[in-house]
Amino acid sequence: MLKKTFRWLLTALGLIVGYFSTSAIMKTLIAKGIINFPNHSFTFVIIIIIGIIIFGIIFYAISPFIINSVLKVTAGFESALQKIPTSDIVIGVGGLIIGLIIAFLLVGAIGRFFSANGTPTVAIIGSSISLVVEVIFGTLGVNVALKKKEDLYNLFIGMRKSSKDKDKKGKLDSKHGGCKPKILDTSVIIDGRIFDILKTDFVEGPIVIPSFVLEELRHIADSSDDMKRTRGRRGLDILNKIQKELSIPVEICEKDFDNIAEVDSKLLKLAQQMNGKVITNDFNLNKVAEFQGVPVLNINELANAVKPVVIPGEEMHIHIVKDGKEAGQGVAYLDDGTMIVVEGGRKYVGNEVDVVVTSVLQTAAGRMIFGKIKNGQDKAV
Repeated sequence: MLKKTFRWLLTALGLIVGYFSTSAIMKTLIAKGIINFPNHSFTFVIIIIIGIIIFGIIFYAISPFIINSVLKVTAGFESALQKIPTSDIVIGVGGLIIGLIIAFLLVGAIGRFFSANGTPTVAIIGSSISLVVEVIFGTLGVNVALKKKEDLYNLFIGMRKSSKDKDKKGKLDSKHGGCKPKILDTSVIIDGRIFDILKTDFVEGPIVIPSFVLEELRHIADSSDDMKRTRGRRGLDILNKIQKELSIPVEICEKDFDNIAEVDSKLLKLAQQMNGKVITNDFNLNKVAEFQGVPVLNINELANAVKPVVIPGEEMHIHIVKDGKEAGQGVAYLDDGTMIVVEGGRKYVGNEVDVVVTSVLQTAAGRMIFGKIKNGQDKAV
């Protein structure tokens, strides 16, 4: 149907071309005296009609070739466009528009310069230069835009992400009263000390418990291993105590990340999206969070920070409870659980002795004190 329509349109175009062409030829021949019958005579009209019919037949005959050629060119152009990414097309069109705008500004200046002379020759030169400028800047705009598409894309994404982050941060800060949400991981819930810390009101802001952390706790509580089952149930009890006994707001976040398998990775992703902090006592999670720029509150680091400061040379009275790993060593513990390794303390196992601190090893996992038996102590207390 489309081909037939175009064929009749081309035929109509042929009739129009035939009329104007035959009329122009006849008038030229009459003006030069080659033929001597007047305009608009019967013979003149018949010749015009014959010319119209001939051109109409010619256009009707060649229309299939023209239509097929146009369709082939269109199909080839369409196929070429389909191979080009949409982003390239959009960026290329944008570059073309910018290039033509710049060319238009330059062409205006060129046109004013040449129009001042006013001669036809100069006007033709000005038009030619304007056309060349438009072609050059249009092509230049497309090429530059395509070569810089990665930079343009990154710039656009960066601006969009920055805008989204600002909006998201503003909404979260407004929702939580300016305090960043604190997101609990599984290890810190099972540990149990988080309840006492929250009870002291040292931690501000809402406590967020992700649904995938609850799911992991449930699996641990349903474990066939007695130890794991006990720890999982203890964690669930801690959550219930936090929710019922403390005044701090507690939120259950249902957001999940199906494309991420590990709970720790989900936790960090959620913290980034909520602009929050992760509370944990997992040493490895702490390191990964620091690497990704996620703020972390480590319970073990807090516990170490509030322990009494011990310096080399300080004397302590301790009870040695077992042998150390190295020969002759004895091991004791402070009330807060800090391990003390005593050089030469093996023979005092089960006894109380006075020791002198020689060094202190402090890590995120805990603190270890090294000491030796006080000089002049001959026997255990």
